[in-house]
Amino acid sequence: MDLQVLRAARRRSLAPRHALLAVPLAMIALVTTGDLLVPPDVHLGPFLAAAPAVTASFAGPRTTGSIGAVAVLAQVVVAMVRGSVTDLNHTFQIITLLLISVFVTLFAHLREVHEKQLVQLRSVAEAAQQVVLRPLRERLGPLRVASVYLAAAADARIGGDLYAAARTSHGSRLIIGDVRGKGLEAVGDAALVLGAFRAAAHQEADLPSLVDYLERAVAPDLDQAHQAHQSQQSFQAHQAHQAHQAAEPPRHGSPIGSGRARHPGLGPEDAPEGDPGFDDHSEAFITAALVEIPDLGHSVHLVNCGHPPPLLLRHEGVVTLEVDQPAPPLGLAGLAESQLATQSFPFEPGDILVLYTDGVLEARDEAGDFYPLAERAAAWNGTSPHALLSYLREDLLAHTPTGTLGDDAAMVAIERLAEPAPRDASTP
Repeated sequence: MDLQVLRAARRRSLAPRHALLAVPLAMIALVTTGDLLVPPDVHLGPFLAAAPAVTASFAGPRTTGSIGAVAVLAQVVVAMVRGSVTDLNHTFQIITLLLISVFVTLFAHLREVHEKQLVQLRSVAEAAQQVVLRPLRERLGPLRVASVYLAAAADARIGGDLYAAARTSHGSRLIIGDVRGKGLEAVGDAALVLGAFRAAAHQEADLPSLVDYLERAVAPDLDQAHQAHQSQQSFQAHQAHQAHQAAEPPRHGSPIGSGRARHPGLGPEDAPEGDPGFDDHSEAFITAALVEIPDLGHSVHLVNCGHPPPLLLRHEGVVTLEVDQPAPPLGLAGLAESQLATQSFPFEPGDILVLYTDGVLEARDEAGDFYPLAERAAAWNGTSPHALLSYLREDLLAHTPTGTLGDDAAMVAIERLAEPAPRDASTP
């Protein structure tokens, strides 16, 4: 989704909002009518404050202010009919309603400004991601390739899904991955991985060497970005901790430094609620699957770095390509000793290899069940990777209650074409 799509979606959302205006207007009409019909010692005017308050929850400042003005005007009419506007009771009701209308109008203005900022930030992130994710070529030697990227819902933060392909002297290499985290930082990390892959895919002799190159290229940058993020969060947490100590007297008998500190000098009890900086699993990493498909032969080579396993669609059914020795995600190789090993699987003409990110598997239906990708792929009976991804895309969106995803998702389908039959030398 780009900025134009987001704006179009916002315009479509205005239609139900306009219909909702009937609610506060009906409230004003009912309260005003009731106030004129009840005995003089009963005052329903304070209930008019609900009209602008309800409007501020779904409309902008202009509409909220207009509803507030209508409510104040209705209160003035009631005061004139039932006595005098200068009556003390009616005067206080009018002033109070006016102040509440001004307050909720200001609230609606701040909410609208915040929504515009979110739309702008997301459009920038999506533009950066579209630059990073270059379209894949439809033909890579004897392969036919298709890809699809599904953006999350408009109110979700953009993710760091990535994919790329490169031709070598003996075949094709592809990568699909997912950066831990969201937002512009995730897009930047995805650009880092893709840049390293495009630079080394033609040079490294095999997939383990390519993975090792990506690890060496990615790890220092991830560490620096992570340390900068942690330093900022630690400083903010330290300020919050000092403010907390200044506001409250020390608690006698409370243990000092109990628990595992998530920031230097702070324990879990000092963590502000909802602070994303306090994360027990705050290491930065990237899951990835790298495949190599030689032009000659009928096989595919795979190294999996903590990524969901690819699927292989064959005439006999769907096969999940689980490797015997998975590697740790990129950026975490130093935390665990592992031997990078390539595992090969049969890849015959007519077979289709499906690479995907976890956003596909994590899509839930109304019952909370995850999307059964392997099962749905097995039910497909088409003949091309483009048709397969079109089918999976529509089926995936139909699986969710709202037709949108909570996380970005990417899929790549690769089909090995049948080798052309050799020409008979006797044929003229």
